[in-house]
Amino acid sequence: MSPSASNASRPLDSLLPTETLDLTNGLSLTPQRLKLLLTVFRSDPSVKPLDEWQLKRSLLDFLHDSLSLSVPEDDLDLRRCGDLKKHKREDPVASGTLYVRDLGFLKRKRGREEDWESVWGRFKEWKVSVVDRMDGINLNLEGLKFRLSVAAPPFDDFDVMKRSWEEFYAFSNSGVHNTRGGPRRPDTIVVQGVPTRWFAEPRVSSSKASLLVTHTIFSVFGKIRKLNVAADDDLGKTIEGGIVSGLQSKVWVQFEKYEDFCNALKLLCGRSMQKQGSRLKADYEVTWDKDDVFRSTQQIPPRIHVQERLGPRHEDRGQTQVEAPRVKSQITSGNNDRVGPKRWRVGFLWF
Repeated sequence: MSPSASNASRPLDSLLPTETLDLTNGLSLTPQRLKLLLTVFRSDPSVKPLDEWQLKRSLLDFLHDSLSLSVPEDDLDLRRCGDLKKHKREDPVASGTLYVRDLGFLKRKRGREEDWESVWGRFKEWKVSVVDRMDGINLNLEGLKFRLSVAAPPFDDFDVMKRSWEEFYAFSNSGVHNTRGGPRRPDTIVVQGVPTRWFAEPRVSSSKASLLVTHTIFSVFGKIRKLNVAADDDLGKTIEGGIVSGLQSKVWVQFEKYEDFCNALKLLCGRSMQKQGSRLKADYEVTWDKDDVFRSTQQIPPRIHVQERLGPRHEDRGQTQVEAPRVKSQITSGNNDRVGPKRWRVGFLWF
């Protein structure tokens, strides 16, 4: 069992990559895990069908025998890339993701105190070693030859993302300052691919993320200025067969302080989300918002609190209820005559 961090007993910036962070609503962030993006190319002119199961077994055996990594089958996902007979030779024949969650070797020895930097540095060295040893290997499946390409996604690395926003604002600031007089810095994180039902209020709707529940969860990281939650269909567009709309949500969280933004991003990077009593792990994607989604909605009155229709049960408890019409995402067409499902209804909260 991984050690768990209590929000009340210790500061978040002292949490090690090997520790679990307990959130609210029965949710927690698992310890650091490794995610790799896999692409498989053919090394011979054959057009014989690809056996995905055989390819998967070959990779799992390689991980076990060559890297001493025992990876469950569910943590290796490989999908064929369309009709192989229509592919060009340089096109990939399969792609997928690999998750390595058992990183027990990173845990500190008894009596030895370590900080975040030392554990994170050891993890990064190991990650580079794994990528180097896997990238470019040749696989022979009963006479069929394949080549494996491996890369680590940049959004899983806090240091990479920090450099990206420092470079972005260094070239885009050009004398532009924020409302406090200092140079502009990012303050909003974007979390994509979290299960909607985990962010829902079951007594209201189990199929729609609740702004209030979402706010409570992300308040663990610091004081929130604005919040936006919407259905996330983007992840399904790149998956053959797609996903059912509404099963996942996308969340934008703008923090009051830059330090809270950094801590949130650092803690969310390279982890998965889990709910108490569930074996499912949500392998979300997190990044920083370079599109200024909240600054593009300045036409909305700044002190309006937009939330779900909470119903009479909240009034009975003496809570203040503020109702306002939902704000539609800019993705939604402005044509009011169009008939169809309203899949992109978006709510904003200002604090």
